[in-house]
Amino acid sequence: MTTTGKIVIVGGGVTGLTTGVALLEAGLPVHLVAAEIPGPTSVAAGAMWGPYLVEPWSKVRRWSLVSLDVFRGLSGDPATGVRMVSGVEAARNAVTAPEWSTLLPDFRKCSPGELPTGFEGGYRFTVPLIDMPVYLQYLLQRFREAGGTMQRQFVSSLDEIDDGSVIVNCAGLGAGELAADDSVRPIRGEHVVVKNPGITEFFSEDTGLSPDLVCIYPHGETVVLGGTAIDGEASLREDPVAARAIVERCAAVEPRLAKAPVVASRVGARPTRSAVRVEADSRGDGVPVLHNYGHGGSGVTLSWGCAQEIVQLVTATG
Repeated sequence: MTTTGKIVIVGGGVTGLTTGVALLEAGLPVHLVAAEIPGPTSVAAGAMWGPYLVEPWSKVRRWSLVSLDVFRGLSGDPATGVRMVSGVEAARNAVTAPEWSTLLPDFRKCSPGELPTGFEGGYRFTVPLIDMPVYLQYLLQRFREAGGTMQRQFVSSLDEIDDGSVIVNCAGLGAGELAADDSVRPIRGEHVVVKNPGITEFFSEDTGLSPDLVCIYPHGETVVLGGTAIDGEASLREDPVAARAIVERCAAVEPRLAKAPVVASRVGARPTRSAVRVEADSRGDGVPVLHNYGHGGSGVTLSWGCAQEIVQLVTATG
């Protein structure tokens, strides 16, 4: 492929598209290459802002705050699919407030009357809730309007990219293979989309490291129910048994969901690593390579902060 003078981004999920928009709006030419645009894992996301199970905190805090500020700004435009929504995260035993609680001005402990039956503790707060199919189309439009170009093509090696001035590796689960980094692993996640029976607030359960999650994310006429976190599993096939269990877990918290018609199931494989990798590298021939991967289930939460850092690295590289 010929991309003379352009920055080539590999990856068409929320990380690649956001990075592309940030670079384009900084005045830099961008060509994006991916097998699927937008990527299926990003389409499958819930998606609620929250830096969950991702490190290192010193960087995650900064990246999360950048994204939080951007999403707050976008929430005023219905076309973005971003809204500020209040709700509760609860646990069946006493839990301490997460590190990221200090980033939210209205974060507070729930009163007993705010908790569903069977829950001992929880917190109420307001965060961005993102309707991913809508949001990803918004990002695609913003990318094109800024002058970005794209090509649907599977990239098996960064050596396939010819004449890019800089390569940015945002390939999600495939980023590890492209970077010869065997520390990246999949965590399979499934969500079920149902018609909304009238829910306006989110709910999520702090289930720790359990593979069985409980989250209820209202998006207007639909609600996204979650979910699963199957470590080491990369299959994107729908699992009807898991989908039924998801609905049952969520309906136990919110009974109105028990008879809500199912609209769709969405499956993704979260690209997980012990620490998010956003750093400069180079190909064997000296072409600069910037990595932006390993976000796990916090890709949306970190997207704008990591994209901003990539812009800074490109500027330093140039």
